[in-house]
Amino acid sequence: MSISLLAREVKESPTLALNEAARRLREKGEPVIHLGAGEPKSKVPIDAILACASKLKTADIRYTPTEGIPALLKAVVRYTEENYNTQVAPENICIHAGAKQAIYNLMMTIVNPQDEVVILAPYWVSYPEIVKMVYGVPVIVQPEDGRFQPRMEDIEAVVGSYTKVIIVNSPNNPSGAVYSEEFIAQIVEFCEKKGIYLIMDDIYHKLIFDDNRFVSPYDYVKDDSDNSKLIVVNGVSKAYAMTGFRIGWTIANRKVNAAMINVAAQNTSCPSMVLQYAAVGALEGVQSCIENLRQTLENSRNVMLNELNSFTGIRTVKPGGTFYCLPDFRAYSKDSTQLCKFLLDKARVVTVPGVEFGMEGHLRLSYCGSVKEITEGVKRIKWALDPDSPNEIYIGDRKLRRDWK
Repeated sequence: MSISLLAREVKESPTLALNEAARRLREKGEPVIHLGAGEPKSKVPIDAILACASKLKTADIRYTPTEGIPALLKAVVRYTEENYNTQVAPENICIHAGAKQAIYNLMMTIVNPQDEVVILAPYWVSYPEIVKMVYGVPVIVQPEDGRFQPRMEDIEAVVGSYTKVIIVNSPNNPSGAVYSEEFIAQIVEFCEKKGIYLIMDDIYHKLIFDDNRFVSPYDYVKDDSDNSKLIVVNGVSKAYAMTGFRIGWTIANRKVNAAMINVAAQNTSCPSMVLQYAAVGALEGVQSCIENLRQTLENSRNVMLNELNSFTGIRTVKPGGTFYCLPDFRAYSKDSTQLCKFLLDKARVVTVPGVEFGMEGHLRLSYCGSVKEITEGVKRIKWALDPDSPNEIYIGDRKLRRDWK
């Protein structure tokens, strides 16, 4: 069987692989705790469900314009004005089958073979793979050890004649870091000066803690004409807990947007009409669900940090948003992949290896689940790793003894 060179170079999703391993264990009756999940547990907003159901009842479900239904374009225009303090036109917007496809379509539209895309570590696992899938070259910028806030001098050091794009994700998956207002201002100014595309992946922008606020990149744009190379990616997956609906969007200048619509038309034709109407319902409906989720996650983050701080040797940077943290486990193992496998095998806890995010020796832990799952999951990890923890533990109805060093 002949598989293309490109397909052979694309890595398997570590999250999906771990989810599958956990699923198999659960089918065997094993009491697995999932601290690797990337989706909120709260219910989908009722306004989204009603809008979706209303459209389904018509039994008139057809193709839509590639760029999205007019009602959703209008909703995104209003959402952008309210949340970003800027006005955009429907001609600047394209709706995609999720923010992941939005980023793929973007890269296919603006990146030529061998163009470089600067990615700030820790980064979402799919960024480098998507860049490689369009024959670009991912250039990784590592943070200073012990922090997740990128430095402009490190970014400037890697930018050259082949640099086409810088992609920024704040609040950040996997670390939960919220980049400073000063940094957002600097990166916008730098990209404008250099003529580089700046993609702001803002999918978590509503999930920020400690009374901090989201910083709109548009506040620092000097060129607000239709030649701007600032591109924003967002969607309903995280803040509205609508991961399964797969609706995201991009905001770009009209020339980029028109080209991207052509790319999407030849790729998927259009997102599902029904799911687009659900997104309209979410964006135009009661918004209290977002604040409820944000408060729940902030409390869960505090529980997670409190549990992790009881570890000997674990170092955790306090997340400012999202539903992830990225503790440093190098005191126990410098191989995060093997450590994840060990924790799943011994403690029946799912985690995600930091190496996949550009941070070897770290593990991504999610606090999407219940407080009980968080406390029990961290308790099991501590039992498996920390020699100062009790030697015995109950996992499910079985009493286990730690017999390794």
